[in-house]
Amino acid sequence: MITRALWQGLLAGTAGVVVMTLGEKAEQRLTGRPDSHVPARTLERLTGMAERPGRPPLAVNRAMHYGQGALLGVLRSVMAHAGLRGPVSSAQFAVVRLTNDQILENATGVGAPPQTWPRKELVVDLLHKTVYAFATGAVADALAARSGPGPGQRHAALRPGRHADVGPLPRHLA
Repeated sequence: MITRALWQGLLAGTAGVVVMTLGEKAEQRLTGRPDSHVPARTLERLTGMAERPGRPPLAVNRAMHYGQGALLGVLRSVMAHAGLRGPVSSAQFAVVRLTNDQILENATGVGAPPQTWPRKELVVDLLHKTVYAFATGAVADALAARSGPGPGQRHAALRPGRHADVGPLPRHLA
């Protein structure tokens, strides 16, 4: 399962970033919001790269933007293979995506906690990260479904709902 989750997650995460980026570009055309250089600045700090004042290299920005999305897609794929699929799982994953960004950006001193942001910027970021999470989830769920139900789904099929008298699946079925 882990090998499948790895390559499928990279694919799902990349698809999610592409969808998010297309949405960001459309939103920027409508609102006039400029490109963000936070991904590049975060990667420069994480790797110890020389920081360039002004506009950082586009390649560094894209490497962090796409790389982070692709790598996080692996987690969403593991979720799907475990049986955590659908919109609720994608919503849970959106929180993970936002948390990952905030940890990296705040730990490096590139970003500030979201509660300090202007409301409009916060809404835009939440919207784009949610689009990423649901697009990534749709691809991860579809790819995982090709392998059949996950262990969590097989467990739930024993008796719908959560019950104290339904133990775990036998190890050979998990």
